[in-house]
Amino acid sequence: MPEIKNIQWAVWVIWIFHISALIGISVGFETWFVSKTPINLLISTFLLFLAFPVDNLKKIVTFITLWILGMLAEWIGVHYGILFGSYAYGTNLGPKIDGVPILIGINWALLSFITASIAQYVLSNRILQVSFAALLMLVLDYFMEQTAPRFDFWEFEDGIPPLWNYWSWLGLALIFQGVIRWLKIAGDLKFSAHLYAAQLFFFLYFYLWF
Repeated sequence: MPEIKNIQWAVWVIWIFHISALIGISVGFETWFVSKTPINLLISTFLLFLAFPVDNLKKIVTFITLWILGMLAEWIGVHYGILFGSYAYGTNLGPKIDGVPILIGINWALLSFITASIAQYVLSNRILQVSFAALLMLVLDYFMEQTAPRFDFWEFEDGIPPLWNYWSWLGLALIFQGVIRWLKIAGDLKFSAHLYAAQLFFFLYFYLWF
């Protein structure tokens, strides 16, 4: 897969899709735009492979491994109510494997890669890099949790994620970040920062104003 030489094009695509969805949902086309979430996630993942880039066997195997581990963690959560609490996935994250959307595992891997790149740029200490990247993942998860029921992504049994949901998220994020740091996987900071910012801005907007 060829690498994107001009990262700016990938950045523009990321923001256009996120802002378009934000505006579309805000003006009354929520059902249509939210149902296209899998397309947005797939495009983001495709651009990650091109712009990060995910361009060698080590990165590809790591991405697949994190996807599998993310899927496994979510499967345990959905079927046994441990790790994250008692919850179930809705219809807007696309096809599922035994109740777990395929794209949720991909999102685990994608977020792990881009937050690792941001942390590696901000900090030089390896332990702090892992910790900061995991915290970035946790912050995004918090705002996703608040809007997920509205968008029919997922919903907890009592309507509110338990506190240990976030502790489990942080623990898994630390493990994933430790793997990435141990394997010395790095990627493009500009693309990573913009993709993270676009996702955070989207969920933060609906958390604060809708």
